[in-house]
Amino acid sequence: MIPGPTGLVPIANDADFYIHELIPLEIGGTTVHITTTHVCTIIVVLVLMVLTLVLRHAFFKAEREGKMTTLSTIVELGVDTLVHFVEGSMGKKGAKHYINYIGALFLYIFFCNTAGIFGLRPPTADYGTTLCLALISFVMIEYADIRYNKLNMVKGLFEPFPLFFPMNVISIFSTPLSMSLRLFGNILGGTVLMALFYGMLPWFAKVGTPAVLHVYFDIFSGAIQTYVFCMLTVTFISDKRGDSGLA
Repeated sequence: MIPGPTGLVPIANDADFYIHELIPLEIGGTTVHITTTHVCTIIVVLVLMVLTLVLRHAFFKAEREGKMTTLSTIVELGVDTLVHFVEGSMGKKGAKHYINYIGALFLYIFFCNTAGIFGLRPPTADYGTTLCLALISFVMIEYADIRYNKLNMVKGLFEPFPLFFPMNVISIFSTPLSMSLRLFGNILGGTVLMALFYGMLPWFAKVGTPAVLHVYFDIFSGAIQTYVFCMLTVTFISDKRGDSGLA
């Protein structure tokens, strides 16, 4: 429903931004559903797998032949950019432990965010997806804290005064919540706005007109949110590692 001259009026049927239950499954007496999020996630993962294999083959083929191609140059440029990005916060010693995770995280989130270009509902517009991603990063952040700070981690909960203990605990557990909600809110907002535009535009205006909106909401905003999520992950891990991560 959208505001109209006489109250709320329904929008077109193609203004659809909801998660749909597609296939019911009985597991242990409980019914669960394969949803549009699951389907789109599988598609994104398959695309990433195929793309990775193609780029890997192109890069090693060019290396064997001693002749760099456009594709292999793009791969090398992308890897170098990723290395400099992680090393800039963690140093060379720290980066080697996390660069694979950050690279996989960046590619997955970016492809999920930009899935709307191809008519898919972005998996990151589902809070279940962004919460899981944030929890994985949270585990790695806290593991770095335990590994490198040990008992000082517990001591830090009572600094600068013991009365700050509840606030410090809340601060720790608010990390995955804030990371997941930031990514979810931005991507869902773009998904809803695109659906509303498609629902309100006449059929002849749907050809080409929404392209500019897709460039902003899917590509530009999607890339920014991917960068922010990965940057926060790298920054939090580097902060927990302290000076040892910059060696």
